[in-house]
Amino acid sequence: MCGEFKDKQIHAKRITAAKIHPLKILNSVKDKNAGATAIFFGTVREHSEMGKIIGMTYETYLEMAEDKMKRIESILSHKWNIKRVRMIHRIGNLSVGDVSIAVAVSAPHRSEAFSACRYAIEKIKREVPIWKKEKIVGGKEIWVKGEDSRKYGE
Repeated sequence: MCGEFKDKQIHAKRITAAKIHPLKILNSVKDKNAGATAIFFGTVREHSEMGKIIGMTYETYLEMAEDKMKRIESILSHKWNIKRVRMIHRIGNLSVGDVSIAVAVSAPHRSEAFSACRYAIEKIKREVPIWKKEKIVGGKEIWVKGEDSRKYGE
């Protein structure tokens, strides 16, 4: 869990405790041979089935999460003609509106960029060991089970 890594540097390539900056993500996938860039930003929303959210805590098994994300990047490069990919997930305490995850893919054409981006986010949600806890108004905290994204296919 992320608490175990406080003394270690958590600013690894794919998992970070630092704020995610959308423009930096966009710039990291620029390529002269790419005619399309697809970007997904996941943000902390204000409401859930349990009530009004005041924040979210994300925890991870850092080494395994980094490895899984690296493998997803490799799959993307084999399945599609992509030029660059950037995937980053934030851990720690986040506020409503904060970006928790970013996936950006550049490719020669939009269909490849969209497909690869969608595939990446769905694989991350299913396979990367990152857990989230919603902080509800009134002090209640609830671990959230991830959405079943199998319907989106491989």
